Order: sequence, then structure tokens, then C-alpha cells
Amino acid sequence: MIGKKNIVFGFLYLVFTAALGPLMLNMYADFGTAMVEKQQSVGRLQALKVNEFEEGLEPLSAEQIAKANTAGILSLNQLMNTELPIDTIKGGPHAHGNLEALLNIVVGLVISMLTVAVWLKQLISWLFIVGTIMHSGMLYLSVVFEFAWAEALLQTGIGPVCVLLGLIVAGVASFIGFNEKGNS
Repeated sequence: MIGKKNIVFGFLYLVFTAALGPLMLNMYADFGTAMVEKQQSVGRLQALKVNEFEEGLEPLSAEQIAKANTAGILSLNQLMNTELPIDTIKGGPHAHGNLEALLNIVVGLVISMLTVAVWLKQLISWLFIVGTIMHSGMLYLSVVFEFAWAEALLQTGIGPVCVLLGLIVAGVASFIGFNEKGNS
């Protein structure tokens, strides 16, 4: 069965990309600390504004207000800097990797039910595997491990092109040779 390699690859790749979940959870410890710090400094600013920039019934000087504003801005910046790596992993290799792993599983099942030439099944199969590695695989290597060469390969666009081409070819092959009984 030609689709078997896509199914096996898809499940193994899904485990690999899903493993980014615990990595991201470990990154949330710093996020929690930054969130508490932001809440304290911005909360103080909100209280100062409500109390017309008085604290303990004493008006604050321009310098004190500026220092409170600076603390608030810096805490917001720290929160965004802490959140960025998590969001980059979430929106890049984790999401795309999981999707492309599932696509490989589905494509493996579909091409096993097609009654088309073997070379066409092989083409579809390899387009999805190569596309996955060259897209979410390079995202994984460039975002998580910060390999510049992976970013350079990702910028070629070959991964998404292979996946899209695989979808087109699989659609055409399904139209001309879908066998509901699953026999090749």
C-alpha cells in the first residue's frame, strides 16, 4: 500500500510536533511572572488615574508619575517579549506541523483507495512528505532551534508549494480514480 508511508510518517510527525506543547508550557513560567509584574504596575497607574494622581492623599510629582509610567511601559514590554517566543512556536511549527501531519494521514488513506497509476500515487505521497518537511519541518528547525539555514530553505517556498501541488494532484486523482471499496 503506497499510502502507508504517509500514514506512518503522519503519526510520527504528529508526535514530534505535538511535543512542542510541553515545551511551550515550560515557557509559561516566565510569562506568569511577567503578567504579575505588568498587572501590578499597570494596576498602580489605573489607581493613580482614578485618584487624580494622588497616592495616600498626597499628590505625586511629575517625576513620580513619569517613573510609574515607565514601570508600566517596561512591564508591558517585558510581557510582550516573554509572549513572543510562545506565540511564534504556537503559530508556526506547532500549528502547521500538526495540520501537515494530519494531512499526511488523510492522504495516505485516500491514495490507498485510488485506482490510478502507481506513479501518480507515488507523486502525491512524496509531494506531501517533502512539502511537510520543507514547510513545518523547516519552521520547527528555524523557530525552535534557530537554525539560519532552515530559515533560508523555508524562504524558498518549496514546502507550501509541494503541499498545495499535492492537494491539487490528489484532488484530480480522486476525481478520476476514487474506488469506494479501497482496492487498488
